[in-house]
Amino acid sequence: MSQVWDLPDPFVIELGVAASAIDEYGHANNAEYLRWVERVSWAHSDYLGLDLARYRELDRAMAVHRHELDYLAPAFQGERLQLATWIVGCDGRLTLTRRFQLIRPADGRTLLRARTRFACIELSSGRPRRLPDEYVAIYGGARVAE
Repeated sequence: MSQVWDLPDPFVIELGVAASAIDEYGHANNAEYLRWVERVSWAHSDYLGLDLARYRELDRAMAVHRHELDYLAPAFQGERLQLATWIVGCDGRLTLTRRFQLIRPADGRTLLRARTRFACIELSSGRPRRLPDEYVAIYGGARVAE
């Protein structure tokens, strides 16, 4: 079944639902969805050339300010999933916003929609700092209109 993504040109990773993700209700725990959101965020940043090593070199990082996760349907052990992300906001000063969509390709169902707002911090102090020009160019250049 073909995927229907909410926005064009998604960055997509494949996921498998492991036994360790399953909770007492017999489906993937909500915390696992959050781990997947973090995983695709890092994979996309790495793809764009801003990996953890580069963050450390610049003494800057994008720290989560706010997560919004809408759990729409459960995922079960053994299922194959696809998780997409898009950068939908980059104010050029302090913040970056991503959207996410988790799909089960077997039936095309969207299991999760999420949004995360990040704030730029100085790694050495933890204090908010202006986005480096490199972040603005790379993340801003990858921005997709909602």
